Formats: sequence, C-alpha cells, structure tokens
Amino acid sequence: MPVTPAPEMLPPHPPVECTPAYDRYGPDAPRSPVIISVPHAGRDYPPSLLGNARCTLTSLRRLEDRYADLLTHRLIALGHSVFVARAPRALIDLNRDVREIDPAMVRGLPRDQPLMVSAKMRGGLGLVPRRLQGIGDLWMVPIDWADVSMRIRQVHSPYHDALARMMVRAREAHGHAILLDLHSMPSLTAGTPPAQIVLGDRFGRSASTRLIALAADLCAGHGLVSAQNHPYPGSYLLERHGRPELGFHALQLEIDRSLYLDSVQDRPGPGLTRMQGIVAELVDALGIELPTAFAQAAE
Repeated sequence: MPVTPAPEMLPPHPPVECTPAYDRYGPDAPRSPVIISVPHAGRDYPPSLLGNARCTLTSLRRLEDRYADLLTHRLIALGHSVFVARAPRALIDLNRDVREIDPAMVRGLPRDQPLMVSAKMRGGLGLVPRRLQGIGDLWMVPIDWADVSMRIRQVHSPYHDALARMMVRAREAHGHAILLDLHSMPSLTAGTPPAQIVLGDRFGRSASTRLIALAADLCAGHGLVSAQNHPYPGSYLLERHGRPELGFHALQLEIDRSLYLDSVQDRPGPGLTRMQGIVAELVDALGIELPTAFAQAAE
C-alpha cells in the first residue's frame, strides 16, 4: 500500500514542468535574477538500477543530499524558479562533467570517447558513482555504455540545458542571473567552531565576490558559522554556468544536515522551518544585490 507523504514533504505547488531529469517550479519568466538548483536530492530509483546494486537502497541513499529539496519549499511558495533533480545521484551525478567516467566500470566504452581524470572520479565519485567509503563497489557488473549514454541524454543534458535557458531569461529580464546551487553536507569537525554553512564560488571564478560576502554576512546575522570555498568550492555546475564577465553568476550553498533533519539525519527535523526561512531570505538578498564587481567606475 502506498505511503502518504507527510505534509512537510510535499511542495506547496505542483511543478510547472515535470521531466525524467527534473521538476521545475516557478513561471517561465523568472521573478528574480536568482535561479535555484537542487541537483543531488533525486529519489526516483529505477528497478534496473537497484537490480545491479551490490548494496542496499539505504546505502545508495548516502549519495543523496538528504531532503535538501525541502529547503526550497518557501521559495516555491513565493514563485521563484527552482529546479529539483528527479534522478538520484547513484544513477548520474549532475555535478560532474560528462567526461568524468571511470572506464573500468563501463562496458563497451568507445575508444574515441573523451575522458577526464579528476580527484572525485579517482575517489569513486565520477559521473556515475562507482564506490562509497565503508561500502566499496556499488555495482555487481559493469554498466553498458549504451546505458550511460542514455543517462546523459535523458537526465544530464536536459537538466543543464534547462538551467542555461532559465539563466538567459533571468539575465534578459534583470540584467544578470545568479545560480544558487543548493547542497547539504555532513557535520564538519575541522575549525573552532566548525562551519555549518559552506559557500562556494570556485575561489571567485564563478561569481562576483560581492555575492559570497553578502551570503556570509547573512549567515552570521543568523548566528551560523560559515566558511568560503573550504572544503567545498563548487564543482561542475558552477564551472559550467558561472560566467561573471557575461552576467552569469553561480554560487554553491552547502548546509549542515543537522540544521534541518532529525537526530539520525533521516527525516525532516525541528530546524527545517528556520532553515527554509534563511534560504528564502538569502535568495531575496541576492536578488537585490547588483553584482557590479566587474563594472568599471565612471570617470
């Protein structure tokens, strides 16, 4: 018998566009220069994926940014443009370049297929995750190249193409566009005190420095300890969509899961409402901050 989701799990409005890659909320003409992306919250696990798994679904879900999409519900209610991935990260990682493929896990990989070696890929977290710490290899048999290419064609490319189109619309309407890429993280231990929020802009390459400074100030105003670009500076989403010199800015927001999940970090917790409000406040602040760090002063 299907389980009825708890009210806090349901978005306030249905998506205006629903595809195998994402659910999109908000009007076709974005109300703000800020576009929100939640690439690692997908929970649609196809039977074929689970059938090849060496581990349990619970183990595969360790790859998720657990319920990070719930943090956007107030934004959805306000009519902001929000993209929430449907496909799970175990199927394909939207925050990786399509060349970050481990050839050892793909059967029938074409000899002329471009590949890119990265630290994430070497660690088992490439375009298609291969292994997890404490679990080992995730898949029983190598994945056919036809399957991998289908995942790229049906999930990865549509997600990024749709984001790019909405960023163009935002820039046309507001003069610039800002991608806020929303993630969650395990509690950090380094630092005194450890950061609860990590803001990434690829060390100033993907956004005006005014934006990350504004976000840090807002976090401090709410009593949250933030860090900038360490240990998470942002990855492919920021690299692809952040072009500050062209009016396209991209910022990553990593939120400690203990701030919005329960004590075992499995379900929504008592802090969810507070964090929904802080994220909405951040989006509003970014939306009225003109990122003019690249403009020349008049003389």
